[in-house]
Amino acid sequence: MAILLLFGGAANAQQKRLYLANDEHTDYMWTGTEAQYDSVMVKMLDYYLDQIDATARRPGKNNPADFQARFNCDGSYWLRVYDKFRTPAQFNRLVAALRSGHISSPLNTLVSTYGAQPTEAVIRGMYYAGQMERRLGVRFPLAVCMENQTLPLGLSSLWAGSGAKYSWRGVCACASRIPNAGFAHRKHQLYRYMGMDGRGVTMKWYNLKTGNKSLGGYAESRQQTKSLDPSVGLNRTIEILTALCDTISEKSAYPYNVAGAFGYGWDDLDTYVSPDFITAAQNGTTPQRKVRVSNEVDFFEDVARTYPKLPSESVSYGNEWDTYCVSMNETSAKVRRATEKLRAAEALASIVSLKNKTFGNNLAALRQKAWDGYGLFWEHDWTADGPVKPKERAEWQIKMQQQVSGYSDSLFNQSLHALGNQLQKATNPRFYVFNPLSWVRNDVADAEYAGSLPVKVVDVSTGKETASQVVIKNGKQYLRIRAEKLPSVGYKVFEIQQGSPAALPQAAAVSGNWFKNAFYRIRLLKSGVISELYDSLANGKQLVKVIDGKYLNDLGINNADEGAPLVLENAGPVSVTLKAVSNFPVLHTVRVTLFKDSPRIEIQDSIQANFSDLKTWAFSFNLTHPTTRHEELGAILTAKNDRNGGHYASQTRTGGPARYDWLTFNHFADLSEANYGVTLSNQDCSFFKLGNSTPDSLWEQSAQLNALAGGQTDGPKLGIPAQNGNGDFLYQFALTTHHAPFDQTAAMKFALEHQNPLVTGRITGENGDPRKTFSLLSVSDPNVLLWSVKPSEEGIKNGLITRFWNLNAKPVKAYVKLSKPLKAAWQTTHVETNEQSLTPVNGTLNAVFNQHQLKTYRLKLK
Repeated sequence: MAILLLFGGAANAQQKRLYLANDEHTDYMWTGTEAQYDSVMVKMLDYYLDQIDATARRPGKNNPADFQARFNCDGSYWLRVYDKFRTPAQFNRLVAALRSGHISSPLNTLVSTYGAQPTEAVIRGMYYAGQMERRLGVRFPLAVCMENQTLPLGLSSLWAGSGAKYSWRGVCACASRIPNAGFAHRKHQLYRYMGMDGRGVTMKWYNLKTGNKSLGGYAESRQQTKSLDPSVGLNRTIEILTALCDTISEKSAYPYNVAGAFGYGWDDLDTYVSPDFITAAQNGTTPQRKVRVSNEVDFFEDVARTYPKLPSESVSYGNEWDTYCVSMNETSAKVRRATEKLRAAEALASIVSLKNKTFGNNLAALRQKAWDGYGLFWEHDWTADGPVKPKERAEWQIKMQQQVSGYSDSLFNQSLHALGNQLQKATNPRFYVFNPLSWVRNDVADAEYAGSLPVKVVDVSTGKETASQVVIKNGKQYLRIRAEKLPSVGYKVFEIQQGSPAALPQAAAVSGNWFKNAFYRIRLLKSGVISELYDSLANGKQLVKVIDGKYLNDLGINNADEGAPLVLENAGPVSVTLKAVSNFPVLHTVRVTLFKDSPRIEIQDSIQANFSDLKTWAFSFNLTHPTTRHEELGAILTAKNDRNGGHYASQTRTGGPARYDWLTFNHFADLSEANYGVTLSNQDCSFFKLGNSTPDSLWEQSAQLNALAGGQTDGPKLGIPAQNGNGDFLYQFALTTHHAPFDQTAAMKFALEHQNPLVTGRITGENGDPRKTFSLLSVSDPNVLLWSVKPSEEGIKNGLITRFWNLNAKPVKAYVKLSKPLKAAWQTTHVETNEQSLTPVNGTLNAVFNQHQLKTYRLKLK
C-alpha cells in the first residue's frame, strides 16, 4: 500500500494508461530531397486531416476520444510547407486540428543535432513556431532532439525558455561509437531534463534493448517484428508497455502506470497507418488498461497530473552526429560568423528603427529564409550516407548557409548606412564607432579610409586625439584607432583631420621572431606555432609546454621552424601583427597580433588548401592539472565526469550513452588552476578535444586543447568527403590570462569583445542627430549580459526584443535602463510570445533572473 500511495494513491491511478503516438520521422535531404519531402508532407497532412474528419468531426458519429485519429509532426516545417502549398481554407483546416489537439507539432523546425549550434542559432531555428503561436493563437509545448545518440545539457533551458514543456528521445544506436549496451540501462526513463537555471522539460527516454524500432528507439511504436502488418507491431507495443509499467516491484525500472510509445515513420518517406492505430487502441483497451491514440502532449499531461515529482537530471551526453558538420567546416563556420554578426546588425537596426518605423521591411522575406536556414542547417542527417548523395546534401547545406549569411550581411550593411545617415555630418569626414555589447568598452576600431595621408583622428566628445595607425586588410586601407569609453550598446563620433598624428611608441617591440608588449613576450616560429609565451604580469610565467610533440597553435607540424621568413604587418601605436606562412603539413597562414593597453593576443589562422584528413589546432599549456570550462549552448560546463564534480554524464560499466572526445566549443574554453588560468576565445571551430580523450575517456586534467579544424570524425563513410572540395578555411582565436580563479562572466566578456569588434560607419546625414555619443541601454548588474536586442518580429511597433543572460551562479535582480523611459514591458518566451505583463518602475525594467538564466523581454519606449 505504501508503494501505491507513493505513486498516486488514488485507485484509478492503478489503471495502466498507454499512449500510442504516430509520427513520420523526417530524414530531410537523406531519405528524400526537398521537393520529395515538401510533396509528401502536404500529402500526408491531407490524409491525416481526412482521417481526423472521419473519426472526430462527424456530428453525432464521432469515435470516443481515445479512438480518434491523431498525427504528430516532428517539426514546424510541416506547417510551413502546408501553408505554402495549400489554400488559406485548407490551412485553416489544419489550424483547427492543431487547436483541437488532433495534430501536434514541436517548436523545432525539423529534427536537428544541437552540439555544434551557437545558442542564438538554436533559438532562431524555432522562430517560425513562435510566429505561428502569435498568428494562430496556439502554443507548441513540445520540442524534440531525435535519433542522434547524444544530448546537450543547455538545450533543456533553451527549450523551456522558448515555451516547451515536454520532450521525448529515441536514438538510432547506429553509426555510433557508443556501445549499444549503454542505451539499455539509463538512470531514469521518465524525468525532468533540467538546465542549470532550474528550468527544463519533462523527458521520456526509454531504455533501448533491441533495435531502434522498439522502446528507446526513434520508431518506438513500430516494433521490430517479422510481420509487415502494422497492427502486429502495434499490438506487440501495447504488451511491452503493459509489462513496462511496474508499480509493484521494489526496484522497478519504471514505477509508473502511464507509458507511451511514440514514432512510427522510421526511415520511410511517408506512411499512412491511421486506421491501424485506432484499431490497436480499441482492441488493446480493457478494464485494467486504457489505450489511447495520442498527440504526445496528452501523455505528458497525464504524467504531470499523476506524478508531479519526477526525478531530475542535469548532465551533458557530449556529441556524436553533431560533429559531422565539420566535414564542411568552412561552411559551418560561415553560419557561426553570421550568427555573431547578427548581434551587431540587430542592435544597429534597433537604434535605426526607433526613428524609422519602416526600416528593414524590405528584408522580411530574407529574414524568414534565415530562420529556416537556422532550423535546417544542423538537420540530423549530416551522416550523408542515405539515398540522397553527399554532393547533393553538401550543395543544400551551402544553400542553407547562404540564407543565414545573406540576411545577416544585408541587415548589417543596411543598418550601418542607415545609422550613418541619421547622424549629423561635418566639414571634416566623420565616422561613428558602435559598441554592440552591454558594457562600457575600450577597444580597437577599424574605419575604412581611402583619402589622403597623413591624418589624425579626434574623439569629438572629448576633443582629444586618439592613437591611430594605417592598416591594410584585404587590399583596403583602414584607420585603426584605440577607441576609449565606448558606451553600452551605443556609439561615439570621431573626426578625421588632415595632419600628422601624434608620435607614439609602437604597440609592441619586435626583434626577429620575438615580440612583446606590457603583458606578454611571444616567440612565433616560421611554421606558425608559438613556441614560447611569457606572462609578464605573472613574473614572466612560461605558458607553453610541449605535449605529445605539439606547441601552441600547432596544426601538426614536423619541423617547427619550417616556413617562409616572418613578415611584420600593420605595425603602429595601436597594434602589431607578425605573419607566418608554411606549406607543412598543409599550406597555412598564421597572424598573431599584440595591442597597446590590452591583454588580448589575437591569433588568426587560415588553411589555403583542401584536406581530407582530421586536422586540429593544438594549444598546449604549461598548467598543472587544470580544470576546463567551456560554453556549450545556453550553459557553461565543467569538463569533468559528474561523479568528479563536472557536467558530463558518467558512463555505466556497460558503456553508457555519453561520448567524451569532441566537446562543444562555442564562444570560449578556459583552462584554470586554482588561482591562474588561460581563456581561449573561438569563433570558427565547433568542437575541441582535451588531450587524448576518446569516445569513452575524458582527459579531465589535460593541459592541451585541440580545436577541431575539420574532417570526418568517425571515418570516411560519415559526413561529406574532403570538405566538399573547399580549399580556403579561416579560424579566429584570442588568448588572455587571468591571475585569479576562473570567472565565467570575465571569460564570456573577453570572448564577446574578441568576436564582436567595434563597428564603424561613415556619417552622412545632412540634418541628422548632432549627438556625439549615445547609449541605447545599460544593465545595472555586471554579471547580466545583453545577449541580443532587435526589433520585434512583427515590427518595431511591437517593441524591442531584448535577451539577457545572467552568468552569476546566484539569482539576481538587474535594472535595465533605455535611452527613453519604458511605457510597457512583457516577459516573453525566447521565440517572442508574450507570457507576462510587467510594470516598469520610473521607466526602467526591473528584471529578476534565476542563476545562469537566459531571459527575454519585449520593451516599448515612450
